[in-house]
Amino acid sequence: MKKNISPAIRLTFVLIILLVVLYPIAVWGIAQLSPNQGKGEIIEHNGKKYYSNIGQAFTDDKYFWSRPSAVDYNAGGSGGSNKGPSNEEYLAQVQARIDTFLVHNPKVNKAEIPVGLVTASGSGLDPDFSVQAARVQVKRIAKIRKIDEAKLLELIDTQTEKPLLGLFGPEKINVLKLNIALDNLK
Repeated sequence: MKKNISPAIRLTFVLIILLVVLYPIAVWGIAQLSPNQGKGEIIEHNGKKYYSNIGQAFTDDKYFWSRPSAVDYNAGGSGGSNKGPSNEEYLAQVQARIDTFLVHNPKVNKAEIPVGLVTASGSGLDPDFSVQAARVQVKRIAKIRKIDEAKLLELIDTQTEKPLLGLFGPEKINVLKLNIALDNLK
């Protein structure tokens, strides 16, 4: 027994040093080399500071709506709802989101609504949505802001982030950056 305990204790101490001390220091050091020293991208708009990597709630009709959040965009408590597609409460919640969207976007058919606009992400803090989620909202925003739809579509194109190396992930749009660019349109 002594033969097994001694290596186990030594391995425990080695792993504590490696994983509790050296690894966090290495990650912190790498973060210090990144823009904003690993604090994320901070955007100032109208005198307020926002983190572009954390989802924000946009529900005003003059803005592009963001993806719903299961945690009400609380960055201190990230998480999904853990409700599956057979859960009646979840289905009712999604249907309510669809109904709300259709009331505010009467020219959109139910089949045109992207899943990302009526279902929360796994973290509840997704700052991005699909290009389709932006395009489906153009008519509402154009009407309210009295902006040509073509100009809004051009704005969407300029805000679209391409997949990493053209291969990894879908095209996406950061909702906060898109809405700030929308406010800055003349």
